[in-house]
Amino acid sequence: MDIPHTFRTATAADVPLIAALVESAYRGDASRVGWTTEADFLHGRRTDVDEIRTLLTGENGRFVLFERDGELLASCYIERREGTCYFGMFSVHPPAQGAGIGRLVIGEVERIARDEWACRQVEMTVIDIRAELIAWYERRGYRRTGRHAPFPYGDEHFGLPQRDDLRFEYMVKDLHA
Repeated sequence: MDIPHTFRTATAADVPLIAALVESAYRGDASRVGWTTEADFLHGRRTDVDEIRTLLTGENGRFVLFERDGELLASCYIERREGTCYFGMFSVHPPAQGAGIGRLVIGEVERIARDEWACRQVEMTVIDIRAELIAWYERRGYRRTGRHAPFPYGDEHFGLPQRDDLRFEYMVKDLHA
């Protein structure tokens, strides 16, 4: 896919832009333009500048940014965890979703995990009612593990659930040299 772009690692100056991008991809009416919205089953915020800043200053993680013509169109957080690369907070600007940007970002994450961090696999969690999103990851080689983690009901940091059956499922992709 030939989309002119650059990847770079986020800096402290990017924190507000990342927070705004994540919010626009997951929450509120703006997120409904894309297909990754959680607005139908989670209200409230998805993140804030404090969380982004904390993650950005962590020792083993970084935000990977995708830009085209100087505009931030996608971001994700990755963290090295003993041979595994955790992949999360993946956000593509809603009007740009469906254009192949997500595939490019995942390819860059897998390259970093394999080539720079020598990780054996990439792991993520997905809310398990998100069948369309899970199928998208499966088409990219990720597999459901059957391992689940409870949704943190009562912790508004993760949003305000509108249903009582939410939980996370772990998905992984094995990386080969």
